[in-house]
Amino acid sequence: MSTAASKSTAALQTTAALKPLKPADFGHWQAHHLLRRAGFGGSPEQVRLLVEWGLDRSVDHLINFGAVPAEAIKADDFRSDIMRAPTPEERLAFRQAQQAQDEVTLERLQRLRQEREQQDRRQMRSMQQWWLKRMIETPRPLEEKMTLFYHGHFATGYRTIENSYHMFLQNQTLRRFAVGNFADLCFQIIRDPAMLAYLDNNESHRQQPNENLARELMELFTLGEGNTYTESDIKEGARALTGYSFDGNEFLFRKDFHDEGQKQIFGKRGTFNGDDFVKMILGRTTCSEFMSLKLYRFFVNDLPEGPGSEARTVILGLAQLMRQQKYNMAPVLATLFRSAHFYDESNMASQIKSPVQLVVEAVRSLRTPILDLNILVDALDLMGQSIFYPPSVKGWDGGRSWINTSTLFVRQNLLTHLLTGRLPSGVGGSSMRSSYDAMHLLGHLDRNDGEYDLDEAVNFLLKSCLGPRPLEARRQSLLEFAKSNGGRVNSELVIGMLCLITAMPEYQLC
Repeated sequence: MSTAASKSTAALQTTAALKPLKPADFGHWQAHHLLRRAGFGGSPEQVRLLVEWGLDRSVDHLINFGAVPAEAIKADDFRSDIMRAPTPEERLAFRQAQQAQDEVTLERLQRLRQEREQQDRRQMRSMQQWWLKRMIETPRPLEEKMTLFYHGHFATGYRTIENSYHMFLQNQTLRRFAVGNFADLCFQIIRDPAMLAYLDNNESHRQQPNENLARELMELFTLGEGNTYTESDIKEGARALTGYSFDGNEFLFRKDFHDEGQKQIFGKRGTFNGDDFVKMILGRTTCSEFMSLKLYRFFVNDLPEGPGSEARTVILGLAQLMRQQKYNMAPVLATLFRSAHFYDESNMASQIKSPVQLVVEAVRSLRTPILDLNILVDALDLMGQSIFYPPSVKGWDGGRSWINTSTLFVRQNLLTHLLTGRLPSGVGGSSMRSSYDAMHLLGHLDRNDGEYDLDEAVNFLLKSCLGPRPLEARRQSLLEFAKSNGGRVNSELVIGMLCLITAMPEYQLC
């Protein structure tokens, strides 16, 4: 087969793989699936609204969220000066105390530094609560879902940089480019103070280039480990990135640190800087393919056994579209969320919920009260996903790594806490009374003489929490529980049934 014919066949395959779902096939479970994957789930009322809107309007609403009002984020929401550099007067006082061996003054200065560090850790805790609350309450769920995606992709941890405001600035950057241009985001990342500090590029000097940022930029952020680059490309890329630093909370290009000499990257020679290096990376087909794979694993199926032929074709189709759109993510995501493949039965309830997905989806879909954000933040940590604290530059492994005997126990306890107020095991604090009324979940069901039909209530709760195909054994166990507790459908019984449902293995999937 000729090269032209091969390309034509490949184009036809990718077009077929990304063909849109027929509008008539967008029903309750497709809307339910879309809300879970393109956000953090939704209430029964929201699912029914999307069904009424249809596929195209629903996808447009989720992706074109700029018109949806949301709480503004201001630069002064958090203090920017806690971990500031010492003033000239403070540096002078420190030097004079050292020279005079003035232990009292040195101890006082050290104590002031430690107090600032403690204050910064408290501010970081407040930021964790702030972002979690934002994910729960946002009317623009895809914006926060993509911010979370990028937080795991361009993973930066507070524990290493110890500057909460830099983490806040990075979080704002990731949100600003949530469905924007990935290429533009890459140019911002090599200017981001948190990333520069995390990968030690702020002190990278032409006489001793630091390779961390160049290596992770290719290995983890754009091309994939060992994909179409060499160790020489890393070393030369590190030279290109010398001088990319920051001063306080602002990016600073230190010209005197930058290596202006000739470099050879990907077989090309020139006096490249960091921006040139990023442009060269983005120009490689491998970059769009790598990013499409990451998006597929996050939104469609995490592929624990690797991609099959159909998944590979979809990923290549997304990559092709990404290149055509010059890395604008909105049309790529819109095509994915409209595709029949996205709603294929094999991709529904195929992913293990991340801890953040578990918590935020439970609150958004069941509309449980938030009794104490501190408890939720602690539980995320115990379940293995402490936001702003990814375990390494690789982010979280996700998938099956989320589940073990310890995390499963916390997951079940946390859902009981959200429903009843009882404190999850392992989390500090005291239990509290919950005012949760679960009857809103059944508000659309018919009543007979003011009473809900038990079978109908059980079926709906199971399906809304576990998907369209719950096991008969689960239904029978729930019916037995309900009948042994009087069988009258009221809030107390519904909460009891929800405690059982959320402890089922199937609830861990989305």
